[in-house]
Amino acid sequence: MGKINWGRVILGGLLAGVVINIVEYVVHGKMLEGDWNAALTALNRPAISGSAVAWFVFSGFLVGIGMVWLYAAIRPRYGAGPRTAICAGIAAWFFVVLVYVIGQYPLHLWPTRLLAIGAVVGFFEYAVAGLAGGWAYKES
Repeated sequence: MGKINWGRVILGGLLAGVVINIVEYVVHGKMLEGDWNAALTALNRPAISGSAVAWFVFSGFLVGIGMVWLYAAIRPRYGAGPRTAICAGIAAWFFVVLVYVIGQYPLHLWPTRLLAIGAVVGFFEYAVAGLAGGWAYKES
């Protein structure tokens, strides 16, 4: 079993983070912007600020790096390639997105529609991000 190539984990993770951040920007920042602002207004909270967006972008890159680390960690068992990279992406989606949505749903803070859209879009988003990050990862 080879050692994890941390330089490639970071590189692949940043690439996966770019995919995550682009999809999040298009879906939540543009297509659903009004819906999110309405949900925040209903909670008597201000609209999403630039500093909040910076945190979202930062967390997108962190998730991408974690996803590629997971890919590197499971490669010896599942083999290198796109199928394993997609599995790593979907595993990251499970722990980051689905668990969050399941935890937020009973609080009724956010509209169910927004949580459902985030979960469904996130499934495909994370699979593609895992594929991109796995493509960039090499053992040596």
